[in-house]
Amino acid sequence: METIYLDNASTTFPKPPEVTRAVVDYMTNSGANVNRGCYAAAYSVEEHLLETRQLICELFHGPDCRNVIFTKNVTESLNLLLKGYLHPGDHVLVSSMEHNAVMRPLVQMGVAFTRIPCDETGALCLDAMEECLKPNTRAVVMTHASNVCGTVMPLRRAGAFCRAHNLKFFADCAQTAGVLDIDMQAMKLDAVAFTGHKGLLGPQGTGGLVLSGEMARTLPPFLAGGTGSVSHTEQMPAFLPDKFEPGTPNLPGLMGLRAGLLFLQKTGLAAVRQHEMALTERFLRGLAPLEAAGAVRILGRHDTQNRTGVVSIQTPGRDEALTAAALEEHYGILTRVGLHCAPAAHKTLGSYPAGSIRFSFGWFNTPQQIDAALAALQEVCHGPETT
Repeated sequence: METIYLDNASTTFPKPPEVTRAVVDYMTNSGANVNRGCYAAAYSVEEHLLETRQLICELFHGPDCRNVIFTKNVTESLNLLLKGYLHPGDHVLVSSMEHNAVMRPLVQMGVAFTRIPCDETGALCLDAMEECLKPNTRAVVMTHASNVCGTVMPLRRAGAFCRAHNLKFFADCAQTAGVLDIDMQAMKLDAVAFTGHKGLLGPQGTGGLVLSGEMARTLPPFLAGGTGSVSHTEQMPAFLPDKFEPGTPNLPGLMGLRAGLLFLQKTGLAAVRQHEMALTERFLRGLAPLEAAGAVRILGRHDTQNRTGVVSIQTPGRDEALTAAALEEHYGILTRVGLHCAPAAHKTLGSYPAGSIRFSFGWFNTPQQIDAALAALQEVCHGPETT
């Protein structure tokens, strides 16, 4: 039985072979640290790391590659950003589709927030943003695309709103980096938080921030420690990227991330998006008869407009967890079931507290795999529920 991996919104798999080779090559033939060795192997790693920053800066249309700050994932990036910029007593706007990587830091810090409503497809109600403002509103924090239903948020229009109201604008691009074009300048973004192991096709344990010039100057360091630079002082460096990157980074992972970025550059974002949308359209078209029969309920949009390759369904009359388990056990189809760390999104979509079964497609999925998943769903949804 072939294993069919349809959980790319969690982490993309498989990775391009170049990614694996880059990690193994570093661990086998180099292993040198950065900023801490005065020899050729260390300089080579530093050059590769610089190229990785340049590739990311180019991808996001950032201001300077030194403004690319590496972290271990988008959650750490958002914590660095939110806990550095906001304080108790501040107020922010978030969408009603946010992931807990945004919501839990805000709750932990005691920062007040207002959820900008979204409709039943997850689309942002832009006209409601004005009435959500308060005198102490300092920023808008928004996912670029829902990890539950794939709906894409209108970052350009939201960015224009932020600029008009003198608000900072932060985007969680966990689901869109490497899939959609993200232009910090055009979207008026002050910070982009990204992860390396999803659309960028890199290993887990990689991620980062791209900061505007002003944010890079004014944001305080989240961590402090050795950087290998200005070691004569016990103060953190004020220059980038050292200001935000104490300690040894995940160099094997970042070498793999570099390879993933080079693969994307060669392949092209347009080709990636076209492929994923073709698979999504095929899947949605195949789900239509099942939905008409009442066997499934599709969350969010039913078309390929303004979305990513993420489709969530419920199976009325059947426990979603049992359905997902049957797909794996009998057909080798791997999905994700539950609330996907986004309870607010499920409340917006009307799927709380049951959650959903999420199918998410990537570059290495095929039309044949989509057809196999549809055939399996057809059999499971019309068969007896098992425990």
